[in-house]
Amino acid sequence: MKKLLFLMLLGLGISCVENSNKDTVVNEENETRDSLVKKSPDMDQIEADLKNMGYQTFKYKEGDTTYLMQQYYMVFLKAGPTRSQDSTEAAELQKQHMAHLTRMYEEGYTSLTGPMGDDGELRGMVLFNTATQKEADSLANLDPMVKAGRLTVEVHPWWVAKGGKLK
Repeated sequence: MKKLLFLMLLGLGISCVENSNKDTVVNEENETRDSLVKKSPDMDQIEADLKNMGYQTFKYKEGDTTYLMQQYYMVFLKAGPTRSQDSTEAAELQKQHMAHLTRMYEEGYTSLTGPMGDDGELRGMVLFNTATQKEADSLANLDPMVKAGRLTVEVHPWWVAKGGKLK
């Protein structure tokens, strides 16, 4: 029970850290995705910069407000076919899994990460901030739990307003 609580809190902590702490290089000019918003308050420039880095975007106008929509990738982590590891091996895989997820967040590839609250087939979700679905899929498949067959990934594109926040 303590371990589950720790994992849930870690997942919540990873998802709640402000994006301003990211310093990941995403192109040759050493720009970060988030620095674009800070440096370029002009929505047209932000959109152009994102598109130059390969991101999919579009603008959506609702009344007097215009939203810059960006395509992210929601990765569903599902129970995999190989779940027969002994408790020691499963614990080591969990440790490596958490290190992988932390690294993905720290390097700016993910924005939200967390486990599901039940014991069903869907084990967790990760929101990837990558230019392509192929990149999100490749990074998700580097997870030691996925490599061991304990988890599988399912990737879906997801549109969100740039700068949107959870409430």
